[in-house]
Amino acid sequence: MAAIDLLLWIAGLHSLGFAAFHLAFWKIFDWRRDLASLSAANRAILQILNLRLIWLFLAVGVACLAMPEHLRGTPLGHGVLGFMALFWLGRTVEQFVFLRVRHWAVHTLTALFVLGAVLFAWPLLASLSA
Repeated sequence: MAAIDLLLWIAGLHSLGFAAFHLAFWKIFDWRRDLASLSAANRAILQILNLRLIWLFLAVGVACLAMPEHLRGTPLGHGVLGFMALFWLGRTVEQFVFLRVRHWAVHTLTALFVLGAVLFAWPLLASLSA
């Protein structure tokens, strides 16, 4: 397996891991109870956005595992890799803007967001320079 394909495989597992993590939000964050204090619209929006993220992570994860040659070898694949690298970079920045909490779990998530940016940027940069 080529190094770029290995990185894409790891990126796929990273994406699938975040899909699973987001599936667990209802239980982890006790959304049944906690979201009850929100308006019906805000409660729905939060859950819908979470479900859409799950689908995004699933789609990207499957693409990384099943179609690495398309991600590293086509303009569309390069666009997906670039989008995802920017997605994770932006998510890292948002962590510092919106979640200013000093806790090991928050720091672990921040590291995983940085890892996501690297896992998608590295294959993109490598395939563009090849």
